[in-house]
Amino acid sequence: GQIPLCPQRMQIVGTGIEAQARQTFDNLQAIASAADATLDDAVKINISMTDLQGFSVVNDVMAEYFSTPYPARACVQVAALPKGALIEIEAVLEKRGR
Repeated sequence: GQIPLCPQRMQIVGTGIEAQARQTFDNLQAIASAADATLDDAVKINISMTDLQGFSVVNDVMAEYFSTPYPARACVQVAALPKGALIEIEAVLEKRGR
């Protein structure tokens, strides 16, 4: 999974869920691009958050990165994440018809 690390500094970006969600989706987008794919190739997303109170914010951010039909998604609350991150996302992508 990906956490909101800045690839250049290898440090967590931001202290709020919106900034951390954006960085995490940016990281996933970069990985997809390196595999000649896009986030629209995602078929399953698993999100772990330390506080589900931020779920609606993550939902809004996610909508900026994906087109319909959206991938299947699960979201769970966890006690802690690496480096004190507020969010971790893992994605399964399938390149179709390319």
